[in-house]
Parts: sequence; structure tokens; C-alpha cells
Amino acid sequence: MPTLTASIQSDSFNPGQTAKSVLCLEVGRDRFRFLVQDERRRGCYLEDYTFSSLLTDRPLMDILPDLFRDHPVLAAGPWQEIRIGVNSPSFTLVPQSLFRKEYAGSYLKLMRGSALPAHEFAQAYAHEPEGFLSVFNLEHPLADYFSGAYPLQPLTFIHQTGALIRATADLDRRGLNPHNIYLYFEDEFITIIYRQDHKLRYCNRFGYKNAQDLAYYVLYVLDEQKLGPEAVHVALYGEITPFADTYTELCRFLPNLTFGPIPPGLSLTSEFEELPEHRYLSLYGLGLLVDNAQ
Repeated sequence: MPTLTASIQSDSFNPGQTAKSVLCLEVGRDRFRFLVQDERRRGCYLEDYTFSSLLTDRPLMDILPDLFRDHPVLAAGPWQEIRIGVNSPSFTLVPQSLFRKEYAGSYLKLMRGSALPAHEFAQAYAHEPEGFLSVFNLEHPLADYFSGAYPLQPLTFIHQTGALIRATADLDRRGLNPHNIYLYFEDEFITIIYRQDHKLRYCNRFGYKNAQDLAYYVLYVLDEQKLGPEAVHVALYGEITPFADTYTELCRFLPNLTFGPIPPGLSLTSEFEELPEHRYLSLYGLGLLVDNAQ
């Protein structure tokens, strides 16, 4: 079974009110987490699971049923809406004016250098206020599993990076600095998002093996965007602590480095004060998507 690493439960969660509540799920090769927003759109229930190295060699569809079966939240419903963040390896951003649905697979092929395998397809999510769509790979069995687990309920699929874009848009609209970089850490990957005057200017994800590699990628993006380290505010999110080598290395080069707060547009119950504010930005980004089932 997956290992539960974090759990927040509020008395405000009412299993009988799921028809007025939103279920946010985030799934990747080696982890699964979820957030429930009650009828007042307050985050009131969170669980975070990791999969052991033995489980990561198995398909997700072999793991998730054991987790969902008889779970007091995941097996509940029907829900007003279910939002599913997918941490898949391929994604790209396409301007809205250039996007054609029939070419979605071609956009990913151009980015990957190869066509999607037969068990995957290209899924798109429209970031309408930003003027572009995110296109990403999604496995047919995974999409079919969620459709079967939540039949006749509104499902919204979005890439993890798309959820981060939504979360940083909410963070940035109240920021005073014209140049803001958001760094999101997970496993041995970092997602770098740069916003200038509240507009997305850069978004990419890098794999790294050590703190020096990480610093190189961050400084490379600063140089590419013609930004001096002293002119940009950098907010840290995800799997990073003040005691990490990565944090120590970044402090050498970035004078305006902080751990980021919870997005101001997200409401959480008091029980969430137990969690580091910077930890779950991608999951919180799912909670900031516009309701599609109202």
C-alpha cells in the first residue's frame, strides 16, 4: 500500500455534502495527494501519499484501486467537480490563437522528438486569462480509471505545471515586485516560472542531480531573461527546506530568496496551519481553477 506522509482533516468536511464540494487529485508516478474544498470553497481535507520503489514499477492502475477502495473521501460522491492534476513527463504551452485541437498530438511530438505511444493521448487545458493552452500527455488507462471511479461527474484534467501557472498567477496579482520567479521542487525536478508585470514570460521544468546543477539552471534562466539576481524576487515552493543543500546553494546567488506563502485566493481551514505554507502549491493551484460545474 502507498505510505501516508501527511494528513489534515477538518470537522467542516461533511461526506453528505460532496455534491456541493470539489475534489482535487494530484497523481504522479511515485505519489498521490488530494484536497477537498467544502461548499464554501475552503480546503478542509488533505492527504499525501508516496509509493515505495517496489510500487513505482507497477502501473498506477494497479495501485490506485487499493487506495480508493473504502476510503471515506475518495470513495464518496457524487462531487460537484473533480479536478485531476497529472504529473506526466511531457507538456508544452501553445498560444490560444495558434492552437488547433486536431494538432495537439503534433505539438507534443515536436517537443518530445517522437510520437506518443499508443497507450497515451494529448490532453489540453485552456488558460484563458493567460491566452494559451497547456498540452500534455495522459495515459488512456488512467483517464479511464477516473471516469469509472467517478461516473457521470465533471472531470477536469490539467498538467501539474498548469496548476502551478494558475497558483502563481494568483500569487503574482498581489505582488509589488515587477519581476517574480517561482521555483517548485519535487523529487529531482525543478519547475521555474517567471512573471513580469503579472504576465507569464517563462515556464520550464529541469531535472537535476545536485545543488550545483540546480543553481546553474536557475542562473541560466536569469541570464536568458536578462535579469540581474538583485532585481528579481524568488519564491520557493514544494520539497525544499531551509536545511537543504539546494537552499544553501541558491542563497549564494539570490539575495531576494524567500519561502513562498499560500496563494491569497485560496481559503483553508485552521487545521492547515500545521503544514508549511510553501509545500503544496501545485495541489493548491487545483483549488484555484474556475468552477466548471456551476
